[in-house]
Amino acid sequence: MHTAKLGVIGGTGLYHIEGLSHVKTFEMKTPFGKPSDRITTGKLEDVTVAFLPRHGTGHRISPTELPSRANIYALKMLGVEYIIAINAVGSLKEDIHPGDMVIPNQYIDKTTQRRNTFFGEGLVAHISFADPVCPSLSYTLFESVGKTGARAHFGGTYIVMEGPAFSTRAESLLHRSWGADVIGMTALPEARLAREAEICYATLACVTDYDAWHETEAAVSVDMIIATLKQNAEASKNAIGHAAAGLPPRDKCICRRALAGAIVTNPAMVSAKRREEINLIVSKYLD
Repeated sequence: MHTAKLGVIGGTGLYHIEGLSHVKTFEMKTPFGKPSDRITTGKLEDVTVAFLPRHGTGHRISPTELPSRANIYALKMLGVEYIIAINAVGSLKEDIHPGDMVIPNQYIDKTTQRRNTFFGEGLVAHISFADPVCPSLSYTLFESVGKTGARAHFGGTYIVMEGPAFSTRAESLLHRSWGADVIGMTALPEARLAREAEICYATLACVTDYDAWHETEAAVSVDMIIATLKQNAEASKNAIGHAAAGLPPRDKCICRRALAGAIVTNPAMVSAKRREEINLIVSKYLD
């Protein structure tokens, strides 16, 4: 099925995209279960976009409970080659203000309870993840945010914590001492799974607060997050439109061949059941 080129995963505060034409809705089922919600496709800037609300309609799925494997696999089933993921984050730097947007190029994974790979169970693969986002798509996204007039930061480290509680003040100060830039709960395992699926992936991190470290700002709360997200939701949607109009070519992208040389299991030892489960991802390497 080749229905969409660009996938957009909406985070807290972004549950739909206006302006889509030729709209269709898909109820998807994958070998890893159902995705977070129905996927809506439509034309945006002459590019077919597939939109998936990460937390489901009504924001009913917590970060730890997200069916990330099903989400990424469902987008792959629709033919998606690029993913722009929207994330609400807290700032760990004085000069990254609430209302700003960050396009990070690194992650620190502090999650502990999530299934973070399509592999295992008789099929072993070790992808390169030193540079965990697509550099071309990330730069395109940065330029696109600039066109909206929003304040954007290119690059930086995003700490992904388990949640669902926010950081203690001591944890927040520790994360600052590491030199990290923002903290959130949802970029991983999404980015890792997208790399395994050979999809270009970039994060648009919307800064909502100063986490818990700032001496003169209130500690993060849900009300604070929602209020700030409402302010920059329009900029996020406009940035997606600009990015859709200028997607970079994939012919030389590292993402499109991420599994080349990564699978170490002898193909003859992979069961038919396991092949069938992730055939969409591995067929060209096992056949």
